[in-house]
Amino acid sequence: MNAEFIAMLDYLERERGIKREILIEAVSNALLSASKKSVGASRDLHIDIDPKTGEIRALANLLVAEKVTNPQDEISIEKARKIKPDAQVGEAVEIEVTPKNFGRIAAQTAKQAMMQRIRQVEKEMIYEEFKDRAGEIVSGTVRRFDRSDVILDLGKFEAIMPQRERVVVEDYNVGDRLRAYVVAVENGVRGPEIIISRSHPNFVRRLFELEVSEIADGTVEIRGIAREAGYRTKIAVFSDNPKVDPVGACVGMRGSRVKNIVRELNNEKVDIIRWSSDPKDFVLEALKPAKVKNLVFDLEKKSATISVDEDQLSLAIGKKGQNARLTSRLTGWEINIEKEAPSTTAVEQKVAHAAQTLSSALPITEEQAMTLVKTGFTNLEGLRDAEMQDLVDILGVEEAKAREIYDAVHREPVSP
Repeated sequence: MNAEFIAMLDYLERERGIKREILIEAVSNALLSASKKSVGASRDLHIDIDPKTGEIRALANLLVAEKVTNPQDEISIEKARKIKPDAQVGEAVEIEVTPKNFGRIAAQTAKQAMMQRIRQVEKEMIYEEFKDRAGEIVSGTVRRFDRSDVILDLGKFEAIMPQRERVVVEDYNVGDRLRAYVVAVENGVRGPEIIISRSHPNFVRRLFELEVSEIADGTVEIRGIAREAGYRTKIAVFSDNPKVDPVGACVGMRGSRVKNIVRELNNEKVDIIRWSSDPKDFVLEALKPAKVKNLVFDLEKKSATISVDEDQLSLAIGKKGQNARLTSRLTGWEINIEKEAPSTTAVEQKVAHAAQTLSSALPITEEQAMTLVKTGFTNLEGLRDAEMQDLVDILGVEEAKAREIYDAVHREPVSP
């Protein structure tokens, strides 16, 4: 038992990083509880374990008495003086009370106590090591699945990626090597839990900080991130150094930097946008590569109405509305995208309006009014210069009808 016990202490101290004193204390407490039933005298009972030899003894402090009335707490003066020659009545004497079968009890109890204490210590170590690491990226191997949650092996510890933190388009298998963002370290009822995520927007932020040295040293700042994990991310960057192109720094030479990030994100689309304090410029940048024809801001509602050509509409809105949604999240403005009316439509609207004005003012049909407008007579003022014969020829009417129209034109007041 002693050699095995010492070997176990050595292993746990070396491999698990648990101090020998902590394990000995745990075993002592467990043995104390287990041995109370088998030990006769038990006043001030305590367990002594030699950390070098592994020898285990049960000791009690008994009161010296002339006549023993309570064997649990007392010892006769004759027996006491065999242990301590100058013992006096009423004095406490420490004696060994290790039971004969204590080796078997000790072996079972020590193993259970150490395993329980190991679990407890490991939980404490998890919390101590990771409590200040929220916001970092860790690497691990998929160990198992707990329903829809992924359990990641980080070496000494395990982390949990709940279903809500998974990327919906990613599949994970046991043995896969993953990197993830530490969302929080929670010290709950079941002990500390390292909560990790691959869908959190800050996962992308940290990847850029690790990949782009200009972000790491503060030359380039990340001013905003909007993400739909697995599909698309928009990230706004800025630098107050006029010599530094923040977008170029993030893209890297021949796209090397952003390619590494996209590869880590399993080919998720990443748009790098130049941040601007001007909302108009910022919105236009965020909507790229779509080309905007017109942009109208409503400052009170904090919304922007954007007009684009028909061939740019699907690009501006994006697949399932992603581009518009992410632009809205990134800029903080409500984005409304609509198709720009073609110029031919605008002309047609003007022609129709002019024809309607003439038909309502003169004794003619809408078709006749449209004929006049298309001939060049778009208003009453213009018709005043027309002769009756012109009306006969253009409209194909009798002279009497032409006279009626002619008189009506000259009766109607002309707008200044």
